[in-house]
Amino acid sequence: MNRSFVAANARELTRMRAVVSRLSDRELGSMINEYWSGAGVLGHIAFWDGRALYLARKLERGESFTASEDEPGDVDWINDSSRPLIHAIPPRALAELAVSIAEATDELVASLPDEVLAGLDETSPLNPVRANHRGEHLDEIEAAVRPRI
Repeated sequence: MNRSFVAANARELTRMRAVVSRLSDRELGSMINEYWSGAGVLGHIAFWDGRALYLARKLERGESFTASEDEPGDVDWINDSSRPLIHAIPPRALAELAVSIAEATDELVASLPDEVLAGLDETSPLNPVRANHRGEHLDEIEAAVRPRI
């Protein structure tokens, strides 16, 4: 079983912690594009990591995924619907929550037995590789705040 995702997830989690500790509350609350603040992007990451955590907990309990847990092909409606709720959370609290959820997700996903992970494929609702999604959005945050620093 290839567990390279554990190191990749840990790398991006370390990077997330560094971004959260380095940015001021003002920077976290500033918009990085027309839709999302820096903290909002972290909240978006937390939402999807939270979904992964939910799914990993099902596997930990020995439960199967249901068809209703499949991720739709187009998730824009989910992201757009969650954005006002995510932005309602104070930026520092949201950033710290994102780190906390990422930590819990990484810990549980890494602890899943090889035989459970081997049953996951590209059609599985759970993607144990959290690093790619985090990295993409951490790049956005760092690129947006870099010119302001």
